[in-house]
Amino acid sequence: MFEIKKICCIGAGYVGGPTCSVIAHMCPEIRVTVVDVNESRINAWNSATLPIYEPGLKEVVESCRGTNLFFSTDIDAAIKEADLVFISVLSNPEFLAEGTAIKDLKNPDRVLIGGDETPEGQKAVRALSAVYEHWVPKEKILTTNTWSSELSKLAANAFLAQRISSINSISALCEATGADVEEVATAIGMDQRIGNKFLKASVGFGGSCFQKDVLNLVYLCEALNLPEVARYWQQVIDMNDYQRRRFASRIIDSLFNTVTDKKIAILGFAFKKDTGDTRESSSIYISKYLMDEGAHLHIYDPKVPREQIVVDLSHPGVSEDDQVSRLVTITKDPYEACDGAHAVVICTEWDVFKELDYERIHKKMLKPAFIFDGRRVLDDLHSELQTIGFQIETIGKKVSSKRIPYAPSSEIPKFSLQDPPNKKPRV
Repeated sequence: MFEIKKICCIGAGYVGGPTCSVIAHMCPEIRVTVVDVNESRINAWNSATLPIYEPGLKEVVESCRGTNLFFSTDIDAAIKEADLVFISVLSNPEFLAEGTAIKDLKNPDRVLIGGDETPEGQKAVRALSAVYEHWVPKEKILTTNTWSSELSKLAANAFLAQRISSINSISALCEATGADVEEVATAIGMDQRIGNKFLKASVGFGGSCFQKDVLNLVYLCEALNLPEVARYWQQVIDMNDYQRRRFASRIIDSLFNTVTDKKIAILGFAFKKDTGDTRESSSIYISKYLMDEGAHLHIYDPKVPREQIVVDLSHPGVSEDDQVSRLVTITKDPYEACDGAHAVVICTEWDVFKELDYERIHKKMLKPAFIFDGRRVLDDLHSELQTIGFQIETIGKKVSSKRIPYAPSSEIPKFSLQDPPNKKPRV
């Protein structure tokens, strides 16, 4: 059987970098070269400060970089020397979750390899299977035709996104009835037919994969004249958009129907904890809706660089003209972000937010002081926070028994819960 000695991976991003780093780490006899046209990104991979944050990634890279793992901009040379080129030869979809990508790569649920049903295609499938067999049991390596492989990837992410949108729809019902969505999720998750994974209600899912893959599925269905199926999966995206708008509307309503010129602290900008990735982060959309209402945002995230936040919020579909320069301040300290704020809005479930000194924060906030927990990270602290004096609003549960009354405005809000977001995702 043909043996692979040199691998070239085109693209040094969130998938290519970690995946090929782990391959090099687990297969010391294989030379792995990751190439990219972005010279600054390659320079970062070759430095002490990697271009992406992922728990365990730095240790893996440093264990084999310069030995059998290389990062380069010389794409042509790497391709010519390679026995196998990732993304160009066959379908090998990843099923990584950011924040646990290294663990997922070292101990995957399955590895899926799809190839053409030709002698050449099957030869490539066997060769790549042999690479993974260095550390993955054979029974976990699935081989299929190319279409099955690609659709499996889309369907897996669509099913996961569907579960999140499903529990988020129930969270709206819980808030209206007095139920607690966490208790509901626990009850239904104990049903072995359903399971308890991906039943965490929140301000909405983000990341590069869920929305993209669901929309790819919608596009395929429309192209193949399956409109009913397309509409079914489109509703998963629509519910996610609705959850974000609903949360932003709740912030505005609670702050006496206006956030104009009010300081609001946004804690967390990454789409989930343990990553610096902001792609399709719900924080972007919440920030957009609040900026549209004239709020002054002070944003803190422990891993997202200032430049990335500015780029995301300056997107033409998110802000206009000088909105970001006028309304957004990015801080390196969570207490600074909360100092003098009318409200604290938690958009990412970073563990550090559970450990903040909320008594200190409350003393320096304007009163009444509000906390809007979009990730249910402060559930165990509700009684303590209310004793301090906070008004608590969270997803899928009524917390404040004595809500401060406000007079509803007769004005129609600038955005509707039924309106689609201005930033239209591209398929």
